[in-house]
Amino acid sequence: MCGRYMITSPPEAVARLFAAAGLPNFPLRYNVAPSDDVLAVRPSASGVRELVKMRWGLVPSDSREIRKGRPLINARSETVDRTPTFQSAYRERRCLIPADGYFEWAKRDDGRQPFLFRPRDHSMFAFAGLWEEWRDPTKPGAQILRSCTILTTSPSDLVRMLHNRMPVILAPDSWPQWLGETCAGADDLQVLLQPGGDEEFECVAVSRRLNRVINDDPACIESVDSNLANGGKVGLLL
Repeated sequence: MCGRYMITSPPEAVARLFAAAGLPNFPLRYNVAPSDDVLAVRPSASGVRELVKMRWGLVPSDSREIRKGRPLINARSETVDRTPTFQSAYRERRCLIPADGYFEWAKRDDGRQPFLFRPRDHSMFAFAGLWEEWRDPTKPGAQILRSCTILTTSPSDLVRMLHNRMPVILAPDSWPQWLGETCAGADDLQVLLQPGGDEEFECVAVSRRLNRVINDDPACIESVDSNLANGGKVGLLL
């Protein structure tokens, strides 16, 4: 799965990389957690890419209320086209979710150790996402809530040591297909939803300050001594 990530590039840089209009007021985030606001790139009604803020945790447009408990932060790529919760968004409302890195954890004898997965050159990249718009049906005139989810797939060799799932990371040349800017059939989309990135990505043990969602600053991603991080009995957090 993908349960925490970071977007530390300013909105200006995000808009420039994704050739998107709009410049939301959005701080640098080192510890994005479920239900937080995030940045997403989607096609506008006019076909131009736009950069918008969304809630991380999909709320289907036909929902009576916002789901209680765990928000829908992830969707399995293998079944997304036939899962009622996601299939409409998969057909019509795909988006890119910019990121600079994401996190997974390992069990240690002395607690949970976070690891940061990021490009070796520290460049920005994009998760495959879906988005929805929802309005509370019990409150006439309620504001529209935009929300999104990140697709996951089987893990690459790099990620497998920590988790049995990983987020789908889309190469820049696949962005037009994913956004529906160029023609893409069902088989074409499924080809995009494969694990990868081992050659371009690195895995770094970082501060356990990240474990608390209240912490959201550069200290969260400070690297720690690998011997310390790897000490004790290792177990996956699934």
